Amino acid sequence: QVQLVESGGGLVQAGGSLKLSCAASGRTFTSYTMGWFRQAPGKEREFVAAITWNGGVKGRFTISRDNAKNTVYLQMNSLKPEDTAVYYCAASHRVVPTTTSSDYVYWGQGTQVTVSS
Repeated sequence: QVQLVESGGGLVQAGGSLKLSCAASGRTFTSYTMGWFRQAPGKEREFVAAITWNGGVKGRFTISRDNAKNTVYLQMNSLKPEDTAVYYCAASHRVVPTTTSSDYVYWGQGTQVTVSS
């Protein structure tokens, strides 16, 4: 069982930056590929970025992880109003940076990101 807790969301002006964090519980953090997804009101959840245990990445923005701290990060720069959404952290057993939400078995509660124009 893995518990994920996101933080770092908030309100930012267009063109600004935010760095999201996701802290994971458990001793097997390095065995998971970690991903970020987002969901805007009235839209389906969409893939943002993913990173494998050894740093293989895919997606937009900059994803990174600190295995010693059981934490994954999402650095978002040049934000646009269309980036407004709830951002979710998730963990997958896949060994590749999968973009498929059904590959992720653990999910956080999400953190709201609002980008004003």
